Amino acid sequence: MTKNGMEKYRVTPPGYFTIRWGEPEYTDWMDESISWKKTCYLGDWSFLWERWFRGPEVLKLFSDISTSSFQNFDIGQAKHCIHTNEAGKVIHEGIFARLGEEEFLLFGRGCFWANYNLERGNYRVTTEPEDYFNLQVSGPYAVALIEKLCGESLRDVKYMHMRKIEIRGRWMWALRQGMAGEPGFELVGPHEWKEEIIKAILEEGQEFGIRRLGGRTVFINHLEACFPTIITDYIPAMFSEDMTDYLAAFKASMPASMTTLNIYGSYEGKDIRDYYRSPIELGWSKVVKFDHDFLGREALEKEMANPQRIIRTLVWNPEDVIDVYASMFKKGDHYDYIEFPRFQRGGMYVDKVMKDGKLVGTTSSYGYSYYFREMLCLAVIDVDQAEIGNEVTIIWGAPGHPQKEIRATVSPAPYKPDRSKGDLTQVP
Repeated sequence: MTKNGMEKYRVTPPGYFTIRWGEPEYTDWMDESISWKKTCYLGDWSFLWERWFRGPEVLKLFSDISTSSFQNFDIGQAKHCIHTNEAGKVIHEGIFARLGEEEFLLFGRGCFWANYNLERGNYRVTTEPEDYFNLQVSGPYAVALIEKLCGESLRDVKYMHMRKIEIRGRWMWALRQGMAGEPGFELVGPHEWKEEIIKAILEEGQEFGIRRLGGRTVFINHLEACFPTIITDYIPAMFSEDMTDYLAAFKASMPASMTTLNIYGSYEGKDIRDYYRSPIELGWSKVVKFDHDFLGREALEKEMANPQRIIRTLVWNPEDVIDVYASMFKKGDHYDYIEFPRFQRGGMYVDKVMKDGKLVGTTSSYGYSYYFREMLCLAVIDVDQAEIGNEVTIIWGAPGHPQKEIRATVSPAPYKPDRSKGDLTQVP
């Protein structure tokens, strides 16, 4: 299966996608997917990259390469940091934390882009990689559990702020942030302590009904809470001709399994740029600030003034989904299989969204929510078709395969109400 000459980008790596989060399942995926609504979960994001940036011009460097504003950036605060190309499309994004007057830690693939620009610029900045564990604890009882573990109250920690704590004599930062749209913290500390911290969390968490997230379930929280994810919801804007040098540097720094580009679904882009997305399309407009010059500013100013597409959740018609499965029990051709709870092989699954025979958007991140008992996906859709309750059609099935029209309803993104930013004194 190819995408109009883009087969050079398509390599299916051997099962790397789910193993980054440990086992596929720890109890079972249905049980685990209830945890962030009813109790709490432990998720392991320790495969993420971290890199220190130190010096008097760190904020100058990041202002030059980020849509984010750093005019107000306190010690102990973290910011969503987005990097775009000249056309305003997302290259990378991640979390940028200020831990001292001239000491900053960046989480995510943006480490490579920041280091690339540092090496080619003239900034009074030093940098070095770090190897920390990154454990997410989220859900209604997450705060109570972490307070029990560290022996102090965390109710006064603001969203996207962090505090240094100790668990069983081991220090770490507790960053109030997460990917489930629920109260929670990311615990970040030296990697050699990871397994003993996991053990402590699971032991003390029994009282709170904790579950450990396996690879099958891990992205359902991103889907329900609308956290667009690299490769899953957008292709990083580094595979076209204007980014050849950076792509070469990026590939040289990464294992081969992390530099592949897998694209599936009924949508057939004419160019790799058709799979790029801007921060405005992905719902990140609040992180685009025009109080400084940065790569992509001009393009994003024009888009902000007249946005063409917006992110929404689509709820699939259950009868049409059932018909896809029913075809598997009939002789002859059948529809492409819809994986439960979500596509497991990694890559961007992009299907056409139609209205009255016209293409009005594209999907990503499809998955089954056991909590809502619905098949959902994210979609970047034309603004004039984005009204909540609008009925659209998803074309399911790869080109050349039998294709099924699946009716879908335009719904809010996030689909699950966001409870992550509220007053922690009001949670259990």
